[in-house]
Amino acid sequence: MRRQAVTLLWRAGIAAALVCAIGVLPWLSHTDPALTVLKARSADRDPTPEVLADIRAQLGLEQGPFHLLGDWLGGLWRGDAGRSWISGSEVTPAVLQALGVSLLLMAVALAVAVVTAALICARTLWLGAHRRLDGRRAGGSGSAVLAALPEFLTASVLATVVGVQWGWLPALGWYGPQWTVLPALALGLPAGAVLGRLLDDLLPGAFAEPWALAATARGLPGRTVARQALRRCLPGLLPNTGLFVVGLTGGSVTVEQIFDIPGLGRTTLQAALAQDLPVLQAGTLALVLLAAAAAGLAHVLTRLLIGPALRDGALPSLHRRSPSAHTILPFAYAGLLAGVIALGLPRDPLALDTAERLASPSPAHPFGTDALGRDVLARVAHGALDTLLLALAITAVTLLTGVALGLLPRLTGPLVDTVTALPPVLVALLVTAIVGSGTATPALAVAAVAWAPLAAHTSALLRQERAALHLTATRALGAGPCFLLRHELLPAIVPPVTRHALLRLPGIALALASLAFLGLGAQPPSPEWGLLLAENQPYAERAPWAVLAPAAVLALLGALAVTAAGGVRRGRRRRRRRTEPVVPLPEQHPATQELVKTG
Repeated sequence: MRRQAVTLLWRAGIAAALVCAIGVLPWLSHTDPALTVLKARSADRDPTPEVLADIRAQLGLEQGPFHLLGDWLGGLWRGDAGRSWISGSEVTPAVLQALGVSLLLMAVALAVAVVTAALICARTLWLGAHRRLDGRRAGGSGSAVLAALPEFLTASVLATVVGVQWGWLPALGWYGPQWTVLPALALGLPAGAVLGRLLDDLLPGAFAEPWALAATARGLPGRTVARQALRRCLPGLLPNTGLFVVGLTGGSVTVEQIFDIPGLGRTTLQAALAQDLPVLQAGTLALVLLAAAAAGLAHVLTRLLIGPALRDGALPSLHRRSPSAHTILPFAYAGLLAGVIALGLPRDPLALDTAERLASPSPAHPFGTDALGRDVLARVAHGALDTLLLALAITAVTLLTGVALGLLPRLTGPLVDTVTALPPVLVALLVTAIVGSGTATPALAVAAVAWAPLAAHTSALLRQERAALHLTATRALGAGPCFLLRHELLPAIVPPVTRHALLRLPGIALALASLAFLGLGAQPPSPEWGLLLAENQPYAERAPWAVLAPAAVLALLGALAVTAAGGVRRGRRRRRRRTEPVVPLPEQHPATQELVKTG
């Protein structure tokens, strides 16, 4: 009980610090909030000293940020989040309405993600149920292409083709359930692909555990074993599922912008751009509370799914030592990507030729040209250097940070929940306000939030590995914490988290691209991939090659990341240390037997 109270206080402290930091953000960034509010209200009005003084008097800015923050917090206890500095309307009803819209969109997108993940894992479940699984991941790399599709590009294509050209579904606005289909597809397909790959990575280990072999020997149906294997693997993914819930709610800014959806992400973004602090504070607080609720629900479901095995230390390890699967696919994808870059580097990405505007692919321009007549292949190749190197650097940093902080779940758990509540777009705006705009701003913003899913994954695996039987036996023989961490815990945790980090490599590149798409990243004439998509998206119907080329390279990067992640596995030890005990897993342990109950 004491531990839960400390955790609750820690969560409340982090949330309060975040909201207070937002409340004094204009003063930290040395900007005049009155001038920003004036531009948001009426961009054509001259910012004379009299006009600015009148706005300061209306908003009470002359009293200082801490007085304003105190008034806002005082009204919050009564359910009053103040009034918008831009529109003058009450904040609480507007934020609650935007939250309801985002929750509905999140629910439909989550259903799409679950169906997508189920389709990706279907082959592995079928092979495991029929005892034809060889212990290696059965899935291919097709889901990587799906995971690497930019949400804003998918949303643009769905809105243009399905909504406008074919007229099957509404493309703009928010007037009923049918308006949720296209944005839910744009959000749910990539999220489901990532979740499906993570689950597909754990299933072979579950089918190889003693309880599964014992259940098969007892003659239980294959579908029962498959269902229990799924139950066995889900606890390790539930924290990340909670992160996806928050991401589908607050991180869907680009999709809400394209489909004109008045959701919480878009409302928070507009408030951040206009420095409408009451709306920004209330929206951020709503996201933080949603993240805390998702984390609590994930924790409860983990306890219910595993049962007493976690408490009694009778949990087998899912991450068994197995040889890496040898495949030529990573080398093929890497060679293809390197070939595209090598062909485009000798070309000039900034050369203009107005006579060749939106020219279709030809021997002179294999990827065609854009609206200014620039060679798309050259721009894709030159943009790859910055995008790939930056994404790889951020992935390495977030992997180290996620593993290090994930090993301290009691200290960093509330911090993870709070960080995941912040969309990268909002973090980019906060970073820009504090350190100013520049080429490093998108990298700082993405790195500030990208470590949280890896830390949550590390904490979930650590919790299960500490309950493993072999770890209990090793500890009983006198092994210390350092020995357990070095020889048992890290070898079991680092490979799956590394594979997770590689799976998120295309997502980091997409986050950088999303910031560029919204104008918060690289600026023209830079050939950054996100900027290429943003520049050419208005011409997608007339010149689809200008959009498909960078999107195809992103998909190729996703396929490379997934196939390369499959080779990161816990290898077999060549010799066994004398100090390491050999403890057979009891197949008839009561806690283990719970996993093979049909009821």
